Amino acid sequence: MFTIHDLVTTSKTGENGLLKLVSAFQMMQDCSELWFTSEPEFERYMRINNVTQLLASRQVDIIRVPHFKEKLTIQTGVYECFGYYGFRNTIITDEAGLPCYATWSTGVCVNHETSRLSKMDPDVVSRICIDPKYDMEYLDRKIVLPKEEFISLDTVPVFHDDIDYNRHMNNAQYIRIASEYLPANFQINRVRVEYKNPALLGDVLYPQLLNKEDKIFISINGVGIVYAVIEFSGSWLNDLSL
Repeated sequence: MFTIHDLVTTSKTGENGLLKLVSAFQMMQDCSELWFTSEPEFERYMRINNVTQLLASRQVDIIRVPHFKEKLTIQTGVYECFGYYGFRNTIITDEAGLPCYATWSTGVCVNHETSRLSKMDPDVVSRICIDPKYDMEYLDRKIVLPKEEFISLDTVPVFHDDIDYNRHMNNAQYIRIASEYLPANFQINRVRVEYKNPALLGDVLYPQLLNKEDKIFISINGVGIVYAVIEFSGSWLNDLSL
């Protein structure tokens, strides 16, 4: 497992002093990206062949939300890798070593210039360190939206600050946008995201929302395209002070 350490600072917390969901996603993503430095041969192969690995899906089980000033450990490891796809766990634990977030994700290899799928060299893949698969519930990476009418929300433009080195909107920004529409009395215990198409600078996003019992679905769309689908699972609180 590749490991980094982080601290819950002011910029990472919300008004309640707890780690923001988007900040947790950024920690997971940073650790996953830095993992490549622990696999120099694979990193070199990707660079020479102009290949990048894009996030296709992520499931995040929220066990406990850390608070301001907590020291966290983020660990990530690939548990399976073949063809175009890599599968990894990323776990965030507290100072006692107890998990706060348990996640698994799917990455897909794509040629940076053509945006086409790029199959990995099996010989290179065979030399990647494979870690044990984390013990958690694994749901399907594809999210099936209910066939009900969604509520259209305010449009959101894609700004320069949303773009990362892959030249599209950073994956965590979809969570930032979707979190704005969550009711204050909805306590999240799981998030599933399916990334369908990358949003680019200047695109306009058209979020749509559906509340359904213990789930909230948000589809982030464009004109004739779906960028990401997000499923929040949780429970409704009667007392907002909780």
